[in-house]
Amino acid sequence: MAHVHVTQRHAHLAGAVKLDTVNGREGPIARAVLTAISNTRRGAGDQRHEDATAIQWTLWGAQAENAARYLGKGSHVNIVGRVRNHRYEKDGETVHTLTFTADEIDYLDSRAESEARREREGQPEQRDVHGDDNEARTPATAASAHPGRTRPSHKPRSDRQARPSAA
Repeated sequence: MAHVHVTQRHAHLAGAVKLDTVNGREGPIARAVLTAISNTRRGAGDQRHEDATAIQWTLWGAQAENAARYLGKGSHVNIVGRVRNHRYEKDGETVHTLTFTADEIDYLDSRAESEARREREGQPEQRDVHGDDNEARTPATAASAHPGRTRPSHKPRSDRQARPSAA
């Protein structure tokens, strides 16, 4: 079945990320649901108005766990995913629904903004997986929120010649 590609840019979360565990084909898997709202301004002058689009996204696995850990109400994100059309019978009526599944999610808030939001919401500061309590971690510094994707290393390329310094 074909999927339709969906991109939601410059969105903010309407509420907390809801995390639970469901039974998947290969055992339990984390599932998170979040609602992201993006605003679009249209028109000019007195005719200018703002349209809000709210999408309820489902995230799976490590991506779901990271979203629940690092995002909260008001967090800013970009989301790329897919939409599928579903239909089922309820009380003799056919019900048509759309489901949105996130493939990628970019966390747009800085570490300072994220920590300030967690403090306001009363969430504990995130700890480093190696036990270093002095540094809070975000997906930019911890494991990637994108399953199967790795961040490029920033090591110098071995095929480049070192430039002589101008002294």
